[in-house]
Amino acid sequence: MNDLVIRNCLDFNQKKIDIFIRNGKIAEISERILISDIPEIDAGGHFISPPFIDSHFHMDATLSYGLPRINQSGTLLEGISLWGELKKDLTADAIKERARKLCKWSIARGTLGIRSHVDVSGDNLMAVEALLDIKEEMKDFLDIQLVAFPQDGLYRAKCLNNLKTALEMGVDVVGGIPHFERTMSDGAYSVKTLCEIAEKKGLLVDMHCDESDDPLSRHVETLANETTRLGLEGRVAGSHLTSMHSMDNYYFSKLIALLVEANLHIIPNPLINITIQGRHDTYPKRRGLTRVPEQMKAGLNVAFGHDCVMDPWYPLGSHDMLEVAHMALHVAHMTGADDMKECFKAVTTNPAKVMHLDNYGLEKGCNGDLVILQCKNPVEALRLKPPRLYVIRRGQIISSTDPVKYKINTGKEELVDLIF
Repeated sequence: MNDLVIRNCLDFNQKKIDIFIRNGKIAEISERILISDIPEIDAGGHFISPPFIDSHFHMDATLSYGLPRINQSGTLLEGISLWGELKKDLTADAIKERARKLCKWSIARGTLGIRSHVDVSGDNLMAVEALLDIKEEMKDFLDIQLVAFPQDGLYRAKCLNNLKTALEMGVDVVGGIPHFERTMSDGAYSVKTLCEIAEKKGLLVDMHCDESDDPLSRHVETLANETTRLGLEGRVAGSHLTSMHSMDNYYFSKLIALLVEANLHIIPNPLINITIQGRHDTYPKRRGLTRVPEQMKAGLNVAFGHDCVMDPWYPLGSHDMLEVAHMALHVAHMTGADDMKECFKAVTTNPAKVMHLDNYGLEKGCNGDLVILQCKNPVEALRLKPPRLYVIRRGQIISSTDPVKYKINTGKEELVDLIF
């Protein structure tokens, strides 16, 4: 029986609550739960949240930093070239070993949902097979959703059959990368083809779209149009969308209306977008992040992704989604109190909507999946990126750590924490 009582915690709105989980589901939330004889946690007045969700990641490449060598230019294109070289020497065991390690890092940081793109543009589908195995292996600990991703271009790499086969094998989402096709028209045609496949199979769509500084890279316009034409509203995500930061304001005013009409999910990847984009600029340098505040204000569902951890594109990272949101609020100038809370939602409730996760949240009837952080509220979580004291999955504690305090010696030793 996955029964648990969590006492003395603070919710998103700073209300002190107890939570009763019965049979892996939240059965009751109140100021005081009168129940005994089952396992308990005293949260010590700390903040409790639904788990973090990463709506954009590349698990097949993760933790491969330095193989076959380091990306010296830091550009997207050199990263893609390095990945192309590495693919020839990949083994299923190596992919699984790295992905398994990454999953454990994720659990320790309270990330219990990951949408991972998996490359289908090679000579085989070994990576697909490996990550399907990892998805099954880790299903009791976190939700993994896989995207069939034609990294080298659907038509450029002639991998349409591979993509269809990956979907038949059990991959969940149709992916694409229209801006990497040889021509703009090929890119637009790939969007149309892939959305039609998703509509026919009843699947979700997630496109790497306009990951460029080129303001004329406008494939998201086609993606929104195909979404509306095929009745896929709410089932399609546009990832990256970095060209939007270079578009003129008049065109953006037209584009944002199309995105809203299509109910498109927006997935920026702040850590990677801010480091990869603007590489051709001298000064001033563009920031490289899509127009997050404007998209949120328009009512679009914006969810942040980590994208990479120690791979050909990014040398850093520990799969901490608070680090992602922390970067986003700086780059997007979202330091207002309400803005920062929206950034927290962009790594919790918003990506859960992207992935269409059932029973996610901190309400009665939701899954007993929760994270207790050593802080008092979501803004403190973003400021401190604090220890995850408890990570709970379906009422079971799957990760824990002791609270962190620092011994300060200024004439008299005292214990200090960083919470106001």
